[in-house]
Amino acid sequence: MAHAFPDDYFTLGLEEEYLLVDRTTFDLAEAPEGLMAACKDKLQGKVSPEFLKCQIEVGTGICRSIDEARADLGNLRRTVAECAEAFGLAPIAVSCHPFADWKNQPHTDRDRYQQLARDLGGVGERMLICGAHVHVGLPEDHLRVDVMGQMSYFLPHLLALSASSPFWQGRDTGLASYRLTVFDNLPRTGLPPQFDSFGEYRRTVEVLIDLGIIEDTSKIWWDLRPSANFPTLETRICDVSPRLEDNLAIAALIQCLTRMLTRLRGLNQRWRRYDRFLINEYRWRAQRYGVSEGLIDFGAAQVVPLPDLVNELIELTAEDAEALGCADDLDRLRAMARETSADRQRAVYRGVKDSGSDDGTALRSVVEHLVEDFHADLLGG
Repeated sequence: MAHAFPDDYFTLGLEEEYLLVDRTTFDLAEAPEGLMAACKDKLQGKVSPEFLKCQIEVGTGICRSIDEARADLGNLRRTVAECAEAFGLAPIAVSCHPFADWKNQPHTDRDRYQQLARDLGGVGERMLICGAHVHVGLPEDHLRVDVMGQMSYFLPHLLALSASSPFWQGRDTGLASYRLTVFDNLPRTGLPPQFDSFGEYRRTVEVLIDLGIIEDTSKIWWDLRPSANFPTLETRICDVSPRLEDNLAIAALIQCLTRMLTRLRGLNQRWRRYDRFLINEYRWRAQRYGVSEGLIDFGAAQVVPLPDLVNELIELTAEDAEALGCADDLDRLRAMARETSADRQRAVYRGVKDSGSDDGTALRSVVEHLVEDFHADLLGG
């Protein structure tokens, strides 16, 4: 059955945060003023500083398709890399630098970040992490809240596929996404609550706004939220992916899942809501193991290998992928379900260690690998 939706449904906006490293030592480096000025001149409002001086954030415009997002985000990555190279630096798209110490990273001197530092105290000092956010256009208020409640089920899948932060301060944490461990220390994070209506959502968040605790909903950092600034549903759970095409594949899945849930709603159907306690257990498993140990299928009441779950998701959203023109992007998820960036980083580390090198050399080799991953999909762009 064909489903027609208005053109302003399911548009895409992608945001990514990068770390800057010295091309020789692979240590973190602060963004020079000249670098930010060059990026801003070339990217016209699509780039900005982040909380820490070693970070830089980019955001696409409104994209009608994954192909448009590919062109836009590819240009952003390429331009940042070219500008950084002029200063002997390179960007890496990874959620935790493998060996940097958070205690040595100053935050950006802007009013917003000064206020964040005051509000968050010691918790904010550890925020040496980067993420990737995907906005999908849903112009109707009530639809964003309705889809948010159902989409929560799929957040662990997205986290597992995107996992890129196994190392923290020079140690293998044993987790596929250590970033989330750091981020979850902030207030107003984690899985979104379940709301029965947009009105209930607004009444709830306005309690904090009216009390002056937060100025707006941009200070609500759930894994999934109605955007504070755009008519979109914003997925925030993902680690940032070193490879451009991996991030685009995840964005395509988010876009397809959003369309699928909206389509079901038009048929008076919906995805079952599971208790937040159960989804949190599912989320932890993705955070801990990534794709290696399988995730929980609550319907089947068993742990299922992630490649099998991804195959099911691709089948479930086949109609939506065809309509959105992103079937090839979803097909990439099959390989990602067998190996993530976290797995590749560990393999590089083990390979260098097995050759007789010390920890420091192995960790710097991991960063060098991340620089190569960042540039791999940009060749010939």
